[in-house]
Amino acid sequence: MDRKPMFRRKTSISYKTEEKTVMRGYNLSDLAEEGYSFCDALFVLYQNRIPTEEEEKMLNYEMGVFLEHSMSPSAVAAIGVSAGRPNLPCAVAAAITTFGGVHGPGAAHGYMLNKYIERALEEGKSIDEMAKTLVDEYMDNKRPVMGMGQPQHIDSDPRAEPIHLKQEELELKGVYLEFQRAVEKYFHERRKREGRSYVGVNVVGSGNTALMEIGFSPNAGWCIGSVTRGFSCAAHALFNMKKGRAWGASRNEPMVQMIDLSMIKYVGPEDRVVPKQEERQEYARKQKEEGEYKKWVI
Repeated sequence: MDRKPMFRRKTSISYKTEEKTVMRGYNLSDLAEEGYSFCDALFVLYQNRIPTEEEEKMLNYEMGVFLEHSMSPSAVAAIGVSAGRPNLPCAVAAAITTFGGVHGPGAAHGYMLNKYIERALEEGKSIDEMAKTLVDEYMDNKRPVMGMGQPQHIDSDPRAEPIHLKQEELELKGVYLEFQRAVEKYFHERRKREGRSYVGVNVVGSGNTALMEIGFSPNAGWCIGSVTRGFSCAAHALFNMKKGRAWGASRNEPMVQMIDLSMIKYVGPEDRVVPKQEERQEYARKQKEEGEYKKWVI
């Protein structure tokens, strides 16, 4: 009796032997030896190609800006779960599951851009015309325009516009940035016409725009954002596992509610200036010599 061929799962991502681990055809050790960065490797992982220097700088910048957002739902989840002293990955996983429609990274903004850019091609409209159509359709139906507004940064998300500016500085301007800028223009115009307050672009709106401009799909951008913020959530959890009390209460302290953000107090280093790259080596050497950093090592 003939046997049916055995079903096999497939991957185009990587393989390994006793001597090496190969990702998308590149030996990972060779990439590291040649000085390629984490962001370079991430680019290869998702796009199967070595990025240009400008693309690597854009990805590195966007991930750096998105890394931490203080007492957000994800950080609170990491802190709360770590109070029960599970294995560390449980706290990180719980934090990442808080990412949804109004917090953290997402793919919806990217899909919105793709949908309306495709419509512009199909309907023979300019990017500017289609951006106005998007704003009117969303606002007429009382739907929030994705990528606009941040509830904690009332005046404007301080992370967002700099991402646009970095994209322009690196000369990575394309259809996504043009369309996003046009959406922002008509969004502001309509709110002003309706007598409503100014609402700026948020980090998802500008960050996803930059990621898509350098070739990442909306879902890939979602993954990159989750992994990036995951590092930060792990640090929140690890700090509390190492420095805090299990469950977060004692006989000498009042009963607290874990999700009451006012109960979570910042006790880390004071504000400090980021050194220029040309000052980096000397700055890092002094930090190591003085040893003050060890107080906060986790």
